Amino acid sequence: MSRWPAADVTVAPQPKVLKATNGRMSRALSTLVFSREALMPPEFSSIEEWLGRGQNTYAYYQVLEEVGGPRWSPQRDTHPWIRFCLRAHHIQAQQARRRIDLLDRAWIALSEAVTGAGLDERTAFALLPAFWGSRVRRTIYQQDAELSVQQSIRDIRELCRLRWLAPQGEARGRYYTAGPAMQPVMDAVKRSTQPFDDPYRDARVPS
Repeated sequence: MSRWPAADVTVAPQPKVLKATNGRMSRALSTLVFSREALMPPEFSSIEEWLGRGQNTYAYYQVLEEVGGPRWSPQRDTHPWIRFCLRAHHIQAQQARRRIDLLDRAWIALSEAVTGAGLDERTAFALLPAFWGSRVRRTIYQQDAELSVQQSIRDIRELCRLRWLAPQGEARGRYYTAGPAMQPVMDAVKRSTQPFDDPYRDARVPS
């Protein structure tokens, strides 16, 4: 089997009705080969997440159309599409790695910040979801930090008082989002984030 089966599928003759599935089939085949040969962990073997972003989707179809042309020809150059897919794999892998790195750095930064403010380090469990823009629920915090109901209530109340969290909604519908006190921590982590390395700068693909 070809090392880059996607290229083979892309240039192979296809019935007109299957033209739209050409790219999908080739990507699925590439992912299958990567997984079967254990070339990389599953989360690094697909570019579907990256392709799901609008500008990347448009760029993908643009280069696929350029390479495929109006009709199949064995003389057509597939290098632009191969470069595109290689670059996409690089960026997708870096995104997956960045998530892990950001999670580590966010936890460390929040833990240091709350202990510096005189709070228990466990309160970082309540702040971490808000750091990502998610809603914080007291019951989930209670489970994550393995606390009693009263402990979780006291912690959330104190985090709100110190403006680490901002309450939203009422009664059973209440949840919490990032408060003003968390903004400096979020800004510091964001500033320390390095841009993606682009090994295929000549490929016409947005980051």
